[in-house]
Amino acid sequence: MRIRRRPGVLKELKKLPGFLLPGEQWQWEKANPLYVELGMGKGKFITSLAYQKPEINFVGIEKVPEIIYQAGKRVPAGLPNLRFLLSDVTQIDEYFQPGEISRIYLNFSDPWPKNRHAHRRLTSPFFLKLYRDLLVLGGAIHFKTDCVDFFEYSLRQFSQIGFSVEKITYDLHNSGYKANILTEYELKFMAQGVPICRCEAIKMEGKS
Repeated sequence: MRIRRRPGVLKELKKLPGFLLPGEQWQWEKANPLYVELGMGKGKFITSLAYQKPEINFVGIEKVPEIIYQAGKRVPAGLPNLRFLLSDVTQIDEYFQPGEISRIYLNFSDPWPKNRHAHRRLTSPFFLKLYRDLLVLGGAIHFKTDCVDFFEYSLRQFSQIGFSVEKITYDLHNSGYKANILTEYELKFMAQGVPICRCEAIKMEGKS
């Protein structure tokens, strides 16, 4: 994705409702379960979820200021159950307590196809151990990708780290799964006829 740099974007971000800069803490109107999307892009997915599920608190995380600014403009009046956080995924344990998150969404994250870059994949052992510590018992990672090699790599990593992997499909849109919310990338892949892979990885007891 080509990013057009926006001078003064951090000052503009501070004016958006629900936006948090590094070091700030959020406050919720209600102590609901917490769902987090890592690498939310322009925010279509998590914003749609927040509208649909007012009984859940949502945090969308993105490391590029210009992209998170576009996400914030989707909800100019703000939503009481949605926050945006400017952060790299490697630092999320600075914002969440162990066992605080009920669900993590990984939607079309970079597959980093070269073996020497495998450690950068958001389903590498380093990241999965980080997520596992932050998830509640029974909490889940919902994972979608268009890259079959990345999907199969991730399935192996989920199992090796101790997650129970469920609802595996290599063709989401023909699987009968009805709760899917389309992301920006997913709409593009659908138009190209590219099948989408999806699974859910559940944190099990005794795997901490």
